[in-house]
Amino acid sequence: MWRKILLFSVMAVLASAIFAAPVTIQFWHAMGGTDRIQLLQNLANEFMQQNPDIKVDVQYTGSYTDTMTKMIAAVRAGNPPDLAMVYDIGTQMMIDSGVIIPIQNMIDKDPSFDINTLVSASRGYYTVGGKLYSLPFNSSNPVIFYNKTLFEKAGLDPNNPATTFEEFIADAQKLTVKDANGNTIQYGFTFGSGEPLAWFFEQFMAVQNALLLNNNNGRDGRATKAVFANESGLRIFNFFNDMIQNGSAINAGPGWDNARQIFISQRAAMLITSTSDVNMMVKAAQSGNFSLGVMFLPHPSGIPYGGVIVGGASLWMVNTNNTQREEATWKFLKFLESVDAQIQWSTGTGYFPVNKNAIIKLMYQGYYAKNPPYLVTVLQLLMSNVTPATSGGATGAFPQIRTAVDNAFGKMFTKAMTPQQALQWAQDQANQAIANYNSLY
Repeated sequence: MWRKILLFSVMAVLASAIFAAPVTIQFWHAMGGTDRIQLLQNLANEFMQQNPDIKVDVQYTGSYTDTMTKMIAAVRAGNPPDLAMVYDIGTQMMIDSGVIIPIQNMIDKDPSFDINTLVSASRGYYTVGGKLYSLPFNSSNPVIFYNKTLFEKAGLDPNNPATTFEEFIADAQKLTVKDANGNTIQYGFTFGSGEPLAWFFEQFMAVQNALLLNNNNGRDGRATKAVFANESGLRIFNFFNDMIQNGSAINAGPGWDNARQIFISQRAAMLITSTSDVNMMVKAAQSGNFSLGVMFLPHPSGIPYGGVIVGGASLWMVNTNNTQREEATWKFLKFLESVDAQIQWSTGTGYFPVNKNAIIKLMYQGYYAKNPPYLVTVLQLLMSNVTPATSGGATGAFPQIRTAVDNAFGKMFTKAMTPQQALQWAQDQANQAIANYNSLY
């Protein structure tokens, strides 16, 4: 009799293991666009096929700001997602929130994950106080896309683009075309204002290896002041202002889309935008019948080149106080950072791989040889020095700082302030925002 009881007990245990519902984890992301949404779902589907005991509920939750707002509300309501995509400047806010599991904690418990496979510059941004808090995923930096066909028409060498501010300004003037009535029909350069322009300012500071915030950009301790109102910052303000005032550049207005369209329609010969737009620009050049070039960000003459800062977003583990879900989330995260997943993500979107081995594999496969624009977007980051300046600033007041910097550019472009006055005004506004934020923590 006892043998039958034992047999039934064993069968019951096996049945419960076989038919147990898979653990479900929620992944909230901010990648808009049908292609990117589908690609993330495809990656989740592939992971679930390999791990039938785990179900990943992938949800597009709006913009970066929307996603963070919804995540905070969900945490307060007691039903947070397991994994959330948060934009770069949300790093300090996430750390201060107290609701996350630092990725370093998971890595320290898992010798199978080699942190050194992550691109150093990508890893550096999300490392604060020597601890890696999130995993870079949709990483980008700004580059200059340029129309080689228009370069040739202007008598410029399309294979020798500008490397300095001075050369760039001179090229922008040569690329500007007016009609018989003096109306500009082609600008040398275009850019989007709002958050893009403020982000470009941060990048050009890093290009000069100059800090945005004290305490080594908030990396050696909490940032208490902005420190960008100096010669480095002034060079950037003058760089943009010189081209606006001489009519060789057009401020396309807030956001990314208008500047993209001005460039795509060949009403501007050069565009500064995110490397994540490379797919779009390659297709636009093909349909517009022009040759596309990509150049590194220029730097002021005589100033050593520092590098660029990683933009985009990273993936954060939220503390759900559920060990089973945490382990499943970590397993999914490792899959997303793997070579094959990173290759799918990069080639399908234009974001560069954050896994060094994925870059190497693509190189051996001849991908970059066949697609030179993609190579430039990767090389600019790989050739950047990893310093506190290129690691970016860490403060929870960053959204307000970007608004202040953009407003300062506007005051300068309309001549309401001189470049120096506008820069100082932006720093004063930034310092107030930092003080307000720090008073909460």
